[in-house]
Amino acid sequence: MSVYQGSGKGHRDENFPVASFLIAPEHRDVVMAFYRVARLADDIADHESLSSREKLDQLGQVEACLDGAGTEVPQALALRDILRQRGLTDQHVRDLLEAFRRDAVKARYADWDELMDYCRYSAAPVGRFVLDVHGESQATWAASDALCAALQVINHLQDCGKDYRQIDRVYIPADALAAAGLPVEALGGAAASGPLLGVLHDLARRTAGLLETSRALAGQVTSTRLALEIGVIQSLAEGLTARLAHGDPLATRIALPPAALAAQTAGGVLRALTGRLASRARRAAAA
Repeated sequence: MSVYQGSGKGHRDENFPVASFLIAPEHRDVVMAFYRVARLADDIADHESLSSREKLDQLGQVEACLDGAGTEVPQALALRDILRQRGLTDQHVRDLLEAFRRDAVKARYADWDELMDYCRYSAAPVGRFVLDVHGESQATWAASDALCAALQVINHLQDCGKDYRQIDRVYIPADALAAAGLPVEALGGAAASGPLLGVLHDLARRTAGLLETSRALAGQVTSTRLALEIGVIQSLAEGLTARLAHGDPLATRIALPPAALAAQTAGGVLRALTGRLASRARRAAAA
C-alpha cells in the first residue's frame, strides 16, 4: 500500500512559528526535515478515510524508512540522512510516531494526566529535538516539555469542535465533561453551553499553569536566536490562552488578530532580550 502524501498543509499554516528567521540558517534544514515527517504522520493519523489498521500500516512504513528498511517515504529518508550527517538521535521522531499511533486507535482521554502523557509523545519530542539541534543541555527539557504541552492543549481547545465532528476524536478529558454533567456530544454544537464553557475555560487556566513553568526556558538556553524564538512562541501562547479562557471555540476560531499578533511577537522578543541582558548582568556582578 502506498503511503498517503499529506494534506498539503505546510509550516506557514501552523499556529506557531516553525523554523522562523530567528532560527540560525544552519539549523533550518534539519528542523524542516523533522517538521515534514511530523506533518506527514499527523496527516496520516487524522485522515478521515483511512481505517485504524491502514493508518498504523502507513505509520509503520514511515518508521521503516527511518530504520533503513523501506524507501516509500521520501520525507523520512531525507530526515534519516540529515540526522546521520548531523550526528543526531532519531529517538525524538520515534517518540512522535508513538503519539500518531495512539491517534490512529484512541479517540478519548480519561483525565488531565492521561492527556499529559499523550503530550509527552505528541509535543515534547518536538521541543527536545530543537534543543538537541542547538546543542542545548537536557536540563532545559522540563521547561520545554511544559511549553510544548501547552501548545498542544491550545490546539486541542481551538479545534475541539472540529476534531469531534470530523474525526470523532476528543482530547477534552472525559472526567471534566462528566463532572459538568455533559455528554461528549456537547462538543458537536454550534456554540458551547455554559457548563461546557466552564470546562474549556478551566482547561485554558490549567494551560496557563504550564506556561508559568515554561517561562524559564528562554533564559535557560545558550543560543540567543533560539531564546528569541522561544520568547515569541511563549508570548503567542500566553495571548491565545488568555483568549481561550474567555472565548467560545465552538462558535468562532480563537486566534490572535493581526495587531495582537504583532504585539505579542514584539513583546516576546523584548522580554527574551531583557531577560538575557539581566541574566548577564547578574553573572557579571557575581564574578
